Formats: sequence, structure tokens, C-alpha cells
Amino acid sequence: MDARTRLCAVIGKPIGHSLSPQIHNAAFAELGLNYSYVAFEVDDVPGAMEGVRALGIAGLSVTIPHKVATMVEMDEVDPVAQDIGCVNTVVNSEGRLIGYNTDGLGALHALLAAGCDLDGRSVLILGSGGAARAIAITLAHKCLLEKMTILGILEEERTILAQQAQSQTCYVVEHADLAESVLQEILPQHDVLIQCTPVGMYPKTEATLVPESLLRPDLWVFDVVYNPLETMLLRQAKALGCHVVAGAEMFVRQAAAQFELWTGETAPINVMFDVVLEALQRR
Repeated sequence: MDARTRLCAVIGKPIGHSLSPQIHNAAFAELGLNYSYVAFEVDDVPGAMEGVRALGIAGLSVTIPHKVATMVEMDEVDPVAQDIGCVNTVVNSEGRLIGYNTDGLGALHALLAAGCDLDGRSVLILGSGGAARAIAITLAHKCLLEKMTILGILEEERTILAQQAQSQTCYVVEHADLAESVLQEILPQHDVLIQCTPVGMYPKTEATLVPESLLRPDLWVFDVVYNPLETMLLRQAKALGCHVVAGAEMFVRQAAAQFELWTGETAPINVMFDVVLEALQRR
């Protein structure tokens, strides 16, 4: 580090568990960029944003619980992030702070990298919370699907999400209760299943929302849970010949999208994956 080093950081509370410093510093080193990345535990979001401006911090990752509060402090917000309702990335453009949300973009890039062209396909999203929201809104902005269906436990939450996604696209966006009977009826009508709930996350790794009997070889199955690296849903789907996409793909690719926004350079995906895989295998 020297006087020309550009600083990036992650803010949140708590923040000690974050893998972001390891991921981004490995990526900066791989490309020989004079950047460094640190973690800040933050209570005062407006004060933190003033600090970003005053110190010339190049960019931020934003995690729980500050994604909404940070968006309010931005000088400009990307339209996709505006519709999602929060930001997870800040770019400091000569003192002007621009907010983005790369969570949905990470999911989209993970599917595309696996060979899943979403245009013309029908997508079923399980869940209507933060991850589901980011993915549904991003797909509505970026993809010409055949249709999208959102299943959620909370009727008001899933209704609002479906309406907002529908407002950004010309294809049909539907919603229904997240129940096994509904899954049995509608999963056969969809090409891509995106699991956006915490079900199957460590330590309850033997849980799944999707009965094995509903899986079929031509189905794409994407689980956003990345700890464990392979959830019960993905193990069962792989055994039945489904196309599977792991949550670690989304986790790394959302970070890669942040890296590219800050640096203008193509992110070294393989290096970032190696860091994540090594860290998760130690847990």
C-alpha cells in the first residue's frame, strides 16, 4: 500500500464473518491493481457516506442491516436497484455516490455461465424476501421470459413483488402460496426453479422445500444457499439428472460485478471462486 492505493470496503453490523475482504483482495492482487479492501462495522450510515466522500474511498459493499439506509444517502441510484429497494454496492465517482444492487445480477450471470439462456423460459421462484426480490426484479429488467411465478408464504409481500416485477416487463408474472400442493401443480409448467429461501442452509442441511418426486431431468435447479456448497435440493436434483447451479456461483458473481464497477477491469472469477471454496470448506 502507498499514497496512491485506492480503498474499498464492506460495511455492515456485524461484519466479522464477511468473506468479502478475502475475495476482493485476492482479485486485486491477481490483476496487480493498487487497491485494498477492508471491513468496517458501521452504526451511522449517513456519517459513513460522508466519510466515503471525504476520504475518497473508491467503493463499498453493503450488507445487513444497511442496504436500505445506504440507498437513501446516494446521489444516484441505478434503476434496477431502485426497483429492488436497496443497494449492496456503492461507486464513488469523484465524490458523487452511485448505488447499485448486484445480487440479482450475480444470479443471472450464474445461470448464464452454466448455459441456461433464460429468454423464452418459464421461471419459478421460491420465496419473496430479499434474495427473491433482487432476482425477480433483475430478471424482469434484463430477460424476456415466457413467464415468472413467485411462491411466498407472506401474501402481501409476494403480491407486491409480483406487481413490481410485472410493471417492468411484458410477460406474465404470477404469484401463489408457497405450499407443497401448489408446487405439485405448477412446477411441471416451469423450466427453471430458483430456490431463494434459507431452507437447507447450515446447520439444517437436510431440509428441502421441493419433494424429490417433482424433480425431472430437463429442469434447471438453482439454489441461492451457498453454505453448504451443495444443498439437499441440489444433491437430489443432480442425482436425477437436472441441470444444477449452486449458490456459491451467485455469491462470487455478485462480488465480481462489484469488482468490475469499481475498477473497470474484468474480474478474475476463478481466483474469487477459489477463495470462497477454501473458506467454506474450512467451516
